[in-house]
Amino acid sequence: MDALGGDLHGDATRIIERLAPLQSATPDALSFLSNPKFHKDLATSQAGCVIVSPAAHEVAATRGDFIVTPDPYLYFARLTQLWKAHLAPVQEDRIHPSAVIHPQAQVDASARIGPLCVVERGARIGADTVLKANVTISEGCVIGARCLLHPGVVIGADGFGLAPSKDGWVKIEQLGAVRIGDDVEIGANTCIDRGALDDTVIEDGVKLDNLIQIGHNCHIGRNTAMAGCSAVAGSAHIGANCTIAGAGMVLGHLTLADGVHVSAASLVTRSIHKPGQYTGVFPIDDNASWEKNAATLRHLHSLRERVKSLERALEKAPAEQNEKTS
Repeated sequence: MDALGGDLHGDATRIIERLAPLQSATPDALSFLSNPKFHKDLATSQAGCVIVSPAAHEVAATRGDFIVTPDPYLYFARLTQLWKAHLAPVQEDRIHPSAVIHPQAQVDASARIGPLCVVERGARIGADTVLKANVTISEGCVIGARCLLHPGVVIGADGFGLAPSKDGWVKIEQLGAVRIGDDVEIGANTCIDRGALDDTVIEDGVKLDNLIQIGHNCHIGRNTAMAGCSAVAGSAHIGANCTIAGAGMVLGHLTLADGVHVSAASLVTRSIHKPGQYTGVFPIDDNASWEKNAATLRHLHSLRERVKSLERALEKAPAEQNEKTS
């Protein structure tokens, strides 16, 4: 309570030994309720104490100890950080003996480099950044402060740049790098390609889930979050405070404004210049038919309104005719 605040109702001496979901919590556990649809679970939960919003005060009071806070989910998030810090294991070597770090790489004295990581020539790792096992930071790439890169992340692999010729594909050497800001978290086996000429840029506070592909020369704005299996093709520019849900795709060279939210499994095929929620799933077809159908679909709502207007006009016509003949 001293560290996180909140208004405790109940036994301040209660001992809490673990954190748990409402449904499986036992009297030694602390749980939380952030979604009103789980109110029924709150009433029957065996949790020793529950974090709730002011709206759930009455329900929580019927079952036992509880903490009231304006944003239970945020409170719980900070609680998990406090809990993990309290239970943190004894620190091992700052740089694991199996890690390979080029002599010309720069690793801050407070950074931690896990087993089998590779940090190549000219790469820079900022203060308090953690690389878990098997992370690769390619040459010239920059990672900011307080970042967390989970196992298998690859930063700075070559972008997919190829020029066609009569003899096959000719590789375009990728001469840029990747620049990642502060407080960025990157999930397991996510890949961020280096730029062809300019750098690929990931701004401060970006959160990337597992198995994400970021193409060369992309720019991901501050505090944007992307869920697992989403992908962004080369040279796309995504604004600040955006979200891309699981398996969402953004085509290359497009721009998404700040505050754009893309639903799961949606394919962004055009730039979006206004904030808001966007959804789009369309069946695969031969390209010519797909383009015609997609163009028609965009006008479907206006067509519907026109049909409704015609129907209303037809319904009124017989009544008006009867008035004239009477």
